[in-house]
Amino acid sequence: MTEITPLGRRAAVEFVGTGALVAVVVGSGIQATKLSQDIGVQLLANSLATVFGLGVLIALLGPVSGAHFNPVVTLAAWWTGRRGGEGSSLREVTAYVPAQVVGAIGGAVLANAMFAEPLVRWSTHDRSDPHLWLGEVVATAGLVLLIFGLARTGRAHFAPVAVASYIGAAYWFTSSTSFANPAVTIGRAFTDTFAGIAPASLLAFVAAQLVGLVVGVALVAVLFGRPTPAGEDVVVPHGEHHPAASGR
Repeated sequence: MTEITPLGRRAAVEFVGTGALVAVVVGSGIQATKLSQDIGVQLLANSLATVFGLGVLIALLGPVSGAHFNPVVTLAAWWTGRRGGEGSSLREVTAYVPAQVVGAIGGAVLANAMFAEPLVRWSTHDRSDPHLWLGEVVATAGLVLLIFGLARTGRAHFAPVAVASYIGAAYWFTSSTSFANPAVTIGRAFTDTFAGIAPASLLAFVAAQLVGLVVGVALVAVLFGRPTPAGEDVVVPHGEHHPAASGR
């Protein structure tokens, strides 16, 4: 696949990919709570499933859309590439972001259905403490730095392994367990299970992720400098003009 892939198909991939990611996160969380009462074991199972699922999704779908599965990544791709005509265009942003949000909601509903949970039940898992918001800033900034740092240094082909590994680690080293993704955060409000987040906690979490986006883009500029001019051979994953990425 190349950058001439029709926008509708790329948006469909973002919808399916984000939905599949949320189904993995939510479904593995439900399964973990059925198999163990130990919260540490539950988080371990949830994080391992997310690492494997995310890596597979990026490797599979990256050649079509870039495997953003995350509005933060789409916005960062647009912002960092806006002057050189590379990265996401505003047209792509307006197609990708709604597809990601709707896909995330659909993924949560699908996971609920697979485990005989109510199709939609608002989460009661409150995540409204300031230290959790700080965790989201750190997790999101690190994700943006990783993705665009790899692209700036010509190593974007490592994205499936690197991004999945980062998210797996961030499950454990951040206080928030690293949502790092506004679409996934919204989707997880639709399930009152292990991976859920109460609707009242959404606004602050998304705001923290957007702050992390700004911090991450700033770090990329400071640490890696300006983007390589068009025509030079630094490409994003799988020959696409989008960064393969995600966050969950």
